[in-house]
Amino acid sequence: MENRIIHEKNRFYKTVEGLNCELEYRLYDDHTINFYHTYVPESLRGRGIAMQIIREGVDFAVAHKYKIIPSCSAVRKFMDRNPGYREFILK
Repeated sequence: MENRIIHEKNRFYKTVEGLNCELEYRLYDDHTINFYHTYVPESLRGRGIAMQIIREGVDFAVAHKYKIIPSCSAVRKFMDRNPGYREFILK
Protein backbone atom coordinates (compact mmCIF):
# COMPACT_ATOMS: atom_id res chain seq x y z
CA MET A 1 0.00 0.00 0.00
CA GLU A 2 1.56 3.27 -1.11
CA ASN A 3 0.43 5.60 1.67
CA ARG A 4 1.42 3.38 4.57
CA ILE A 5 4.62 3.97 6.53
CA ILE A 6 6.26 0.70 7.54
CA HIS A 7 8.60 0.27 10.50
CA GLU A 8 11.11 -2.56 10.30
CA LYS A 9 14.79 -3.23 10.96
CA ASN A 10 15.76 0.19 12.33
CA ARG A 11 14.02 2.16 9.62
CA PHE A 12 10.71 3.68 8.68
CA TYR A 13 9.87 3.63 5.00
CA LYS A 14 7.14 4.39 2.54
CA THR A 15 6.86 3.34 -1.10
CA VAL A 16 5.65 6.10 -3.41
CA GLU A 17 5.32 5.57 -7.15
CA GLY A 18 7.33 2.37 -6.76
CA LEU A 19 10.24 4.14 -5.02
CA ASN A 20 11.29 3.74 -1.38
CA CYS A 21 11.59 6.78 0.89
CA GLU A 22 13.14 6.13 4.28
CA LEU A 23 14.30 7.26 7.69
CA GLU A 24 17.03 5.18 9.34
CA TYR A 25 17.94 5.10 13.01
CA ARG A 26 20.13 3.42 15.61
CA LEU A 27 19.23 2.63 19.19
CA TYR A 28 22.18 3.36 21.47
CA ASP A 29 20.60 2.04 24.64
CA ASP A 30 17.18 1.68 26.24
CA HIS A 31 16.78 5.47 26.34
CA THR A 32 18.42 6.95 23.23
CA ILE A 33 17.64 6.88 19.51
CA ASN A 34 19.70 8.46 16.74
CA PHE A 35 17.88 9.38 13.53
CA TYR A 36 20.87 9.58 11.19
CA HIS A 37 19.62 9.30 7.60
CA THR A 38 16.58 10.33 5.58
CA TYR A 39 16.26 9.62 1.88
CA VAL A 40 13.62 10.57 -0.67
CA PRO A 41 14.37 10.05 -4.38
CA GLU A 42 14.87 13.30 -6.24
CA SER A 43 11.74 12.83 -8.37
CA LEU A 44 9.59 12.74 -5.20
CA ARG A 45 11.15 15.62 -3.27
CA GLY A 46 9.12 18.69 -2.37
CA ARG A 47 5.96 16.73 -1.51
CA GLY A 48 6.46 16.53 2.25
CA ILE A 49 7.16 12.79 2.19
CA ALA A 50 10.30 13.06 4.32
CA MET A 51 8.44 15.05 6.97
CA GLN A 52 5.65 12.42 7.08
CA ILE A 53 8.17 9.65 7.66
CA ILE A 54 10.14 11.70 10.17
CA ARG A 55 6.97 12.49 12.13
CA GLU A 56 6.21 8.75 12.29
CA GLY A 57 9.72 8.04 13.57
CA VAL A 58 9.71 10.84 16.12
CA ASP A 59 6.26 9.81 17.36
CA PHE A 60 7.63 6.29 17.81
CA ALA A 61 10.55 7.68 19.83
CA VAL A 62 8.26 9.79 22.00
CA ALA A 63 5.87 6.87 22.61
CA HIS A 64 8.84 4.77 23.78
CA LYS A 65 10.24 7.63 25.89
CA TYR A 66 13.53 7.79 23.96
CA LYS A 67 15.77 10.81 23.96
CA ILE A 68 16.41 11.79 20.35
CA ILE A 69 19.71 12.53 18.63
CA PRO A 70 18.73 14.29 15.38
CA SER A 71 21.95 13.62 13.41
CA CYS A 72 20.15 13.92 10.08
CA SER A 73 19.66 17.52 8.90
CA ALA A 74 16.07 16.81 7.83
CA VAL A 75 15.24 15.51 11.31
CA ARG A 76 16.86 18.60 12.87
CA LYS A 77 14.74 20.79 10.59
CA PHE A 78 11.61 18.86 11.62
CA MET A 79 12.46 19.30 15.31
CA ASP A 80 13.07 23.03 14.81
CA ARG A 81 9.71 23.44 13.07
CA ASN A 82 7.83 21.44 15.70
CA PRO A 83 8.72 22.84 19.12
CA GLY A 84 6.49 20.34 20.92
CA TYR A 85 9.12 17.68 20.29
CA ARG A 86 12.15 19.69 21.48
CA GLU A 87 11.97 18.36 25.03
CA PHE A 88 12.86 14.92 23.65
CA ILE A 89 16.17 16.02 22.08
CA LEU A 90 19.20 14.66 23.92
CA LYS A 91 21.16 17.57 25.30
